Amino acid sequence: MKKYRVNVNGSLYEIEIEEMNAPSTMNAPAAKPAPAATPAGGMQVKAPMPGTILDVRVQNGQKVTKGTVLVILEAMKMENEILAPCDGTVSGVNVRKGDSVETQALICSIT
Repeated sequence: MKKYRVNVNGSLYEIEIEEMNAPSTMNAPAAKPAPAATPAGGMQVKAPMPGTILDVRVQNGQKVTKGTVLVILEAMKMENEILAPCDGTVSGVNVRKGDSVETQALICSIT
């Protein structure tokens, strides 16, 4: 794999491209994914974009698994599910229904 940086309409993206003549990993046995354990010190879930919180689906003290919907964030007239990145317990919910959030605003913490 080779990494490249691409500029599209003023936005920079990093991409990886596999060389066709390079040894392929297509036939390699698939590795089992590791359990989605909470990292030491917990995990902070932040807004990936500015928007409005339409719904909060978790509460403080609730156990969640990786992929659990935490909140629904409306951005540019699209409803986006913000998912738990790991297993754990919600240790703090920092938003309420109707709140406006900016990019990287803390939504909740998981320990």
